[in-house]
Amino acid sequence: MTLVQPRRVAAVIGGRQHDLYAAAGPAGIAPDEARVITSTNPAHLGEVVAEVVLDGAEAIVAAAAAARAAQREWADVPPPVRGEVIGAFGRLVEDNAEALARLVTREVGKPLAEARGEVQEIVDTCTLFRAEGRRPQGQTVPSEMPDRELFTYREPLGVVMVITAGNFPVAVPSWYLVPALLTGNAVVWKPAEYAAACAAALVDLLTAAGVPAGVANLVLADGAATSVGLERALDAGLVDKVGFTGSTPVGRFVGALCGRHLQTPCLELGGKNPMVLAPDADLDAAANAALFAGFGTAGQRCTSLGTVIAHESVHDAFRRRLTAALERAVIGDPMRDVLYGPLLDARFAAGFEEHLASIRDHHEPFGSTALGRIGPASPRRGFAGDPEAGLYYHPVVVDGVRPEDDLFTEETFGPIVGLTSYRNLEEAVELANRPGYGLSSSIFTGDPVTVRRFRRGIRAGMVSVNTSTSGAEAHLPFGGNGRSGNGARQSGQWVLDQMTRWQSLTWELSGRLQKAQMDVSVPAADLSFRLPMPAGPQQ
Repeated sequence: MTLVQPRRVAAVIGGRQHDLYAAAGPAGIAPDEARVITSTNPAHLGEVVAEVVLDGAEAIVAAAAAARAAQREWADVPPPVRGEVIGAFGRLVEDNAEALARLVTREVGKPLAEARGEVQEIVDTCTLFRAEGRRPQGQTVPSEMPDRELFTYREPLGVVMVITAGNFPVAVPSWYLVPALLTGNAVVWKPAEYAAACAAALVDLLTAAGVPAGVANLVLADGAATSVGLERALDAGLVDKVGFTGSTPVGRFVGALCGRHLQTPCLELGGKNPMVLAPDADLDAAANAALFAGFGTAGQRCTSLGTVIAHESVHDAFRRRLTAALERAVIGDPMRDVLYGPLLDARFAAGFEEHLASIRDHHEPFGSTALGRIGPASPRRGFAGDPEAGLYYHPVVVDGVRPEDDLFTEETFGPIVGLTSYRNLEEAVELANRPGYGLSSSIFTGDPVTVRRFRRGIRAGMVSVNTSTSGAEAHLPFGGNGRSGNGARQSGQWVLDQMTRWQSLTWELSGRLQKAQMDVSVPAADLSFRLPMPAGPQQ
């Protein structure tokens, strides 16, 4: 599984790897017509991890058709048996954990410790859903009629199209793939092109676990081909559900496209996640949490810390602690013990530089020896490795952000955190909700009343107390509201509602037509009845 040498990655249709250099692919693309890109190591840009053969829109339609053809037979497999396949997948991931984690680090630049945690999240997800295969999937409901039985059933949707980003190249896809497969769906997965080797490895493990041919299909395509292919597949009735993790603008497009087909997608989008510091906050703990939440994975998580909203009485003391923590932090080669490594890809580096250009005269940036890309002209003290080899950027905290600033309202997806202050909790909640995202949030306080008021006021789907905005556990619902998503929840038992449809069954055993609400016989009640008042002195 370890990709020591660059590997050609192409679409997997019906469980078979198609090498478009050898023959025409599933879309009928001849070898000399195929578009080939390289997936490179962002920590060592000269290192090619994989050569990726990109498919066109036709391959997405073909993959959806293959999934449709295989789905019914997979749905007929008993749920406990499907659960055993998921269990086998989890065991294979666990047995190959170090190789998969190192591949994640090579391809997307995530520090190895974080990559190992990401792989463990797949194992945790499989452990949870293996057991779901043996749990009750419906209910027996009492009828208001005699000699009638009522039942409910969870049924698979059919074909689920999964589109994921590359910042969590194996864990986040497992949030979709595992419950979708467990509940009897077939899937078509379109990962980020710059994480293609990770995707190919994950599909190899699914195949080894016993997922039948055609049930799990990998297609590698760019954004334009994906949008056209998805639209065609929806128009052809080949896709029943879309799960999308990515940016808010693309999420809006996916939502509108699915809405035309009366479908509700599962949208997990961006975040501008606040951390509120109450007057009684443990500032040392808050600084450590802000360091991890704001700069872990180089700030490239949807749950990354966006803005610290500190009470005016603790603002300066917190700033001193965060400054010291950032100055001590080691940044550099992700194979070493570092806070964070490079940005994922050149496009994200360019986007982050645009956000740095939003720093204004009223802002006070701090946190490192310079701004922007780390290199000979702007070195980072204590950098681990060769900064010129990869896409490394200085961390920065911008104090004095205002509600009207782009740095306050927009997701920055990089190692940058805003800092501002507030006077009372109502103002803090208003500031936290102001950007319109609603994914994750955090508050530091020892007062349960403050926690309750914050929880009830914040519009985020996830709330943390005295800890980071990042780091949700696999058995909790994950998802956001507003600009962060459409209310769908991933992970935990709640994701089953995204991957199944409810079906009710009414079974008439009386031998005659019984009409609900009309033929119900209820004993008459005398609602005027009153108990006599007891005699004797009044108390």
